[in-house]
Amino acid sequence: MTKTADATTAAAATEPPRSTTYRPAHPLHLYRTVGVLMRGPKDPTMLVDGTTLWRASRTPEGVATLALRQSSDGIHATAWGPGADWALTQLPALCGADDDANGFDASTLIDAGHPFLADVARRTVGTRLTRTDLVFDSLASAVIEQKVTSFQAFGAWRALITRFGERAPGPTPRPMFAPPTIEGWRLIPSWAWHRAGVEPPQSRAIVRAAERGQRISDVVLAARTGAERDRILTSLPGIGAWTSSETRIRALGDPDAVSVGDYHLAHEVGFALTGSRVDDDGMLALLAPWAGHRHRVIRLILASGVREDRRGPRLAPEDHRRR
Repeated sequence: MTKTADATTAAAATEPPRSTTYRPAHPLHLYRTVGVLMRGPKDPTMLVDGTTLWRASRTPEGVATLALRQSSDGIHATAWGPGADWALTQLPALCGADDDANGFDASTLIDAGHPFLADVARRTVGTRLTRTDLVFDSLASAVIEQKVTSFQAFGAWRALITRFGERAPGPTPRPMFAPPTIEGWRLIPSWAWHRAGVEPPQSRAIVRAAERGQRISDVVLAARTGAERDRILTSLPGIGAWTSSETRIRALGDPDAVSVGDYHLAHEVGFALTGSRVDDDGMLALLAPWAGHRHRVIRLILASGVREDRRGPRLAPEDHRRR
């Protein structure tokens, strides 16, 4: 961190927190909406403490810590740090205000022979699609999750953020950290990636993306369609369809993103809709009637609890760090 950044953070730490109350115009379940951003139970950037959801992020204006609590009159938010104002301005989007369900009719799920999903839609009406508008951090977390178990990916995320991120301001229940700057991601040494359990193809993808600086985020945010954003993201070395989709889901709340290439997703979608496993092509065919809202249907499937019985042992994580 530069001396200027140090001075800015120190000055912000002495300023009183900013507060607001967001009153959504739609039903909202705070945890189900924002909680999907948490990368494992020990995520240094997010935690739930009682009725308060805490989130540390690196905004375009600097690090910010948000404390969110839902009550009958809205979402009470308090923010600390140089990015506090940005975080509060962005709060409605974080809580799903930009989630546009126009064109999605839950009754079509019944017509297609899936009344259980229509029932899930009714029971989870307050679950919105969140968006953070923080493209690079979403991209980095998705790349770390490529081709490994969640346990491995969450451990790597935790190790890198606590080592190279920035301590979050405010009275957090435990020490929390915001991700590094884009330049900070670029400067993480090779031994640190290795020690965190991130393989060279993944670390190179993040470093090469970081070499392009803020331009990636700016161009993706300026794009008008999911297809255009996908084209931009997949043009980056080491970024394929799965990573692009996950990035668009987390950063932009893309209602149509489908994470093709996921180890489990096609099987889960196929089993829920047909009772049998399908491959990626089969999954896309099954979801085609809901084009424009395919991720929304996937979220309903995952929330339904319909799962195929486990056929064998869990995948054993392979530790490459001793090589």
